[in-house]
Formats: sequence, C-alpha cells, structure tokens
Amino acid sequence: MLIITAPGQGAQTPGFLAPWLELPGVTERLGAASELAGCDLIRFGTTASADEIKDTAVAQPLLVAAAIVAAAALSGSGQRQSGAVLADVAAGHSVGELAAGAIAGVLTADDALRLTAVRGRAMAQAAAAEPTGMTAVLGGDQDVVLAAIARHGLTPANVNAAGQIVAAGTMTGLEAFATDPPPGARLRPLPVAGAFHTTHMAPAVAALRDAAAAVSVADPAMTLLSDADGAAVTTGKEWLDRVVAQVAAPVRWDLCMQTMAGLGVTALIELPPAGTLTGLARRALPGVAQLALKTPDQLGAARELIAEHLAEPDGHGHGHLPEWRLIVAPTSGTFRSAAVGGPGRADSPSVTGGSRGYQGFVPPDHVLGTVVARGGERPVTAPWPAEIIEWLVEEGDPVSEGQPLVRVQPGGPAGMEG
Repeated sequence: MLIITAPGQGAQTPGFLAPWLELPGVTERLGAASELAGCDLIRFGTTASADEIKDTAVAQPLLVAAAIVAAAALSGSGQRQSGAVLADVAAGHSVGELAAGAIAGVLTADDALRLTAVRGRAMAQAAAAEPTGMTAVLGGDQDVVLAAIARHGLTPANVNAAGQIVAAGTMTGLEAFATDPPPGARLRPLPVAGAFHTTHMAPAVAALRDAAAAVSVADPAMTLLSDADGAAVTTGKEWLDRVVAQVAAPVRWDLCMQTMAGLGVTALIELPPAGTLTGLARRALPGVAQLALKTPDQLGAARELIAEHLAEPDGHGHGHLPEWRLIVAPTSGTFRSAAVGGPGRADSPSVTGGSRGYQGFVPPDHVLGTVVARGGERPVTAPWPAEIIEWLVEEGDPVSEGQPLVRVQPGGPAGMEG
C-alpha cells in the first residue's frame, strides 16, 4: 500500500523548483498557477532568496503548486490538472492538504491554488495583527511538554511525532516558555510570521470559509487523511470543512502516521520540496520504504516504488478505512465536560464519568459537554450511539472551532439505540 504526501510551510528552500522547469509543459503550468496565486511562482521557486519565500502569502501557493506539478509529472499527465496519481492514500501537512485534495480528485488543481492563495494572504494578515510566533520543542516527555505548553497559555500547534511538538502563541508567552522549558527538551524558535494553527488564525478561517463556498468538490478517489486527527475522510464536503477549520486548529501529523501504520502502508513518496515528512516517517514508520522526490531524475525510482507497492490498481481503495470518528468543537471557547457536573448526564450503567469526560458507551445525541463562548454555549454531541475511545481535551481547556475533542467508535451495546 502506497501513500503520496505533500509537505507544509517551512519545507521550501531557495531554487527547489529550478530542475522541474526542465520538464516539458511545467513552465506553462507554473505560469498559469502564478496568475491564480497572484505572485510569480517561477521566480520565487528558482531565484528568490530564503527570506522572500518565507513570506506566508508566497510560501503556501509555491508549495501547493510544486506538489501538484510534480504529481502530474509522476502520473504522466500533461494537463493542468494534477492527473490521476497511482496511489492508495494521500495526505498533506498543513497547507499540503490542499495539494493532497487535488491529487485525490476532491477539487481541481486550479481551485486548490485559488484557495491556497486566499489562505496564505489571510494567514499573513492574521499574523500581522499582534506579535505571535512558534517554537519547536524537541525531546522531553510528551505529557510533560504539553502540560508546560498549556501552563504558559500556548497551543501545541503541530504534534508531528514523538519528541517533535511545536508550541505557538503570543511572543510574551513564548518568552516565558523559553525561561521555563520542559525538562529534557530543547527549544528552537522558528522563523515564521505568526502562531499558525491556533485561535490567532480565526480571521483566516472566516476568509477561507467564504472562498470555499464557491468551490465544487467531489468525493476522494483514494483514501485521504485529515491533519485534524489522522482520520480518513470519505466525502469532499467533510474534507473541505476540515481543511477550513484546520487553519486555526492543531496539526496532528503524529495521528496521520498512526493511521498510515494501521492501514498497512508499505511505501511513502513525499512530493517536492521533499525531505521533512520522509524524515518523520523514517523514525515513526520503520520498515516503510520512503522516497523524497526532490528532482525529476527521481521520477523513475518513484514509479518503480508505485509499481511495487500499489495495493489498489484503480486507486479507489476505501476498504481499510478506520471505523472511528472524531467529534470536534462547534465553536471557539472553553470546554466544559458534562461528566463533571455539566448538562446531559447519562443514566446508562455503561457510561461513567471522569476528570476528562465520559468513558464507555453513550447513546445517540447525548451531550458530552459544551463549549462556552461569548455568545453563549454550544453543545458537543455524538449523533450516533458510540463508545468513547479517547478524550483529547480536559475540563476547562480553551478550544478552537473544529479542534478535535474526543475520538469515538460508532455503535453501542444492545439496547443503546435511543
């Protein structure tokens, strides 16, 4: 089973697109992509400096265009569309999700670039509203690291793998965090414009949602993973809703890799500018063949990997989808668990309470808690009978709209149908 992955912001390096311009038709496709993005992607991908391509409004369309162009070359497509890449699974890190969506056939390459341009500009504007930033936390015990991040009012914006978490928030909070680091962890400030994938990006969510309303989507033609929780999404609408909300919610690439392992992925190809995701997979997915596709001269090796590892000849395999589902925050605010005194307490003997929320089975439409915001309270419910698998938040935690709250397994014991 083979997965195609697309990297996110920070993976770009000066001149990484230059060798791809030697392929027939690539210059024309990148020229058209530049018009959609509103910036000269050919220059930014070939001769621009590291500082120039660090700009969020530039980096994001540059990354998505590069992934789509390389995917088209890999599939042998000469069209502006991404082409039908032969893969069983697709996934993208952060903005890479838009490239993965185009590769999986959820939306056109042109629409992916239009949305990316809106996303990049809106996130840059949100970042300029107040001084915020991000700091990589390397090593340390994960629970201790997460507790330290929360103690300083920060958000674990990226949980990439064991020992690789990115804290984000105000510069004041990050400075305090730097003076009180988690034991056994190294902190490395990142050269980014702001606190991406936190509540500071809420204005960008609204801008992207407005732009997404004009986009037509189809259901994915291959298994497509979501950064929110690693779940495989089966409808285009759900995927688009998740991509919009993800702008202000943490990226859980660690859970994506858990899903890859559960699906039985045996090979991973990372599209350019490649290297980051294959590096993470090297540690988290031992035994999985990896190829960081950096230049066109690796296309032959990539096609050989596809031929060797492809499980579904037509690329439409959904037979291995995880059965669990995720319940997300309906709005931004403070999470209050019903299990510790809130509304919606269950009478079923199969439901027990706890400091983090209900455990066991819950009936359909049962209120698991609420999100308290300025405009009032919004209930958090399970629309089906379900078993609680894992709580991802605790009582009193601040949450963002679309943030994963609890992982559940639909279905329940006999008698729990309503």
